[in-house]
Amino acid sequence: MIPDYNKVHLKFKLDKNHYSYNDLDEVAYSFVKEGRPFEQDIGNFLLDWLDKKDYILVNTSGSTGKPKRIKISKQAMVNSAVATGNYLNLKPGDTALYCLPAHYIAGKMMLVRAMILGLELDLTQPTSQPIFDYKLPYDFVAMVPLQLEKIYGYCDAIKTIIVGGAPVSNNLKKAIQGIKSNVYETYGMTETITHIALKKLNNFDGSSSVTSTHFKTLPNISLSQDKRNCLVINAPQLSEEPIITNDIVELHSETEFEWLGRFDNIINSGGIKFSPEQIEAKLQNSIKQRFFIASEKDERLGEQVILVVEGDSNTMADAAFSELEKFEKPKAIYNVSEFSETTSGKIQRNHILKQLKIQN
Repeated sequence: MIPDYNKVHLKFKLDKNHYSYNDLDEVAYSFVKEGRPFEQDIGNFLLDWLDKKDYILVNTSGSTGKPKRIKISKQAMVNSAVATGNYLNLKPGDTALYCLPAHYIAGKMMLVRAMILGLELDLTQPTSQPIFDYKLPYDFVAMVPLQLEKIYGYCDAIKTIIVGGAPVSNNLKKAIQGIKSNVYETYGMTETITHIALKKLNNFDGSSSVTSTHFKTLPNISLSQDKRNCLVINAPQLSEEPIITNDIVELHSETEFEWLGRFDNIINSGGIKFSPEQIEAKLQNSIKQRFFIASEKDERLGEQVILVVEGDSNTMADAAFSELEKFEKPKAIYNVSEFSETTSGKIQRNHILKQLKIQN
């Protein structure tokens, strides 16, 4: 039975203290008045959660179109928390670490999961390298790739880690193969109330039919594609209407898919369409610096493929492009000393292109 959003599990703890639903009002006001900035964000979310409305307002990231402010049902957030708990076998009394900001949906959902599933949630400031007792065992933690990159060598005491908000690089995937924690990459967005699918990244036991390139949906979610080959998500417990994304996928079943790239990033060069993300995947083992593929206007081709590299040098050996097809190879290379990025570590491509005064 799925609980109501105005209930708090008896086993729920916040920083080692038990709180009932009625207690949370006082906790929220205390955070807002006396807390550090990240605690004030938590307090503001708790006040929204406790008010008489059956929804909260959140800002989308633009995965289904232009960023906008939308209403999300509180009960749908509960449904999402229960689905994650069932998928990852989280139980009342399990310990969890909060290290994502509460002004984003991922941070809000860590609080909801704790309240609804009865987790014992410890708070730490959301920074690129979360500071906590690395020897203290935790059953569940949600992070962005940048955070996992900083601490993967110290997290063997964590049972399960979900990582999302930005793509997980091949280098990071390789680095976590030797750790004890079970790491899952998430697929989702604000409109789907964080993730609707997970992909295991390490500790494979050979019993799963899903390969490491496939995302597998949470319970009660089915998938299809539109005419653009973009993913359409049918999740009645999360959204009354199907959610149409701008993510191009290869659909393997109604519950399994492989993410290929963004429709709004597609490059049309001389009538041939390229996915920047697919070219980037081929280059990941050849280029050590951070980089991305984009396009710029070209009189003959319409658009031409370009490479933008973080650092002070834009020289690149021909061998770096050996895995690319002829028309995939960048026609120009640009460098930026330091990439601007979101708080989740996602590279702000459009901002960097504007900085370079590149028209695309």
